Amino acid sequence: MPADSVEMLRAINAHLRGVLIWLRPERKHCTAVTPQDFMAILEQLMRAAALRDSSRPSRELEKEILEYRDNLKELKRMLPDLQGRLLAERARLETTRSHLAAAAIWAKARKSTF
Repeated sequence: MPADSVEMLRAINAHLRGVLIWLRPERKHCTAVTPQDFMAILEQLMRAAALRDSSRPSRELEKEILEYRDNLKELKRMLPDLQGRLLAERARLETTRSHLAAAAIWAKARKSTF
């Protein structure tokens, strides 16, 4: 693999490390996660997949590949928790929407009585 592949995988690993920090449960950022964030993660994973080569990797590339695997394992471990937090947020938003709809109906009925 060419040296630029090492640099590209290094950049992908840096991005994934940032994502893993950002998605940690204690960060409570699941409300800020957008579909575009998941698309960016997928794009990085696709870029890494495109780097596959059958030639013998250098030590430097081997190190980056091992880090990439560790990042993927950590991401896989975090996804069920993230899914749970996103589902809880969706339920909270649906409850809020229901309350707002009921309040709007009440306000409209109240207004028509005066």
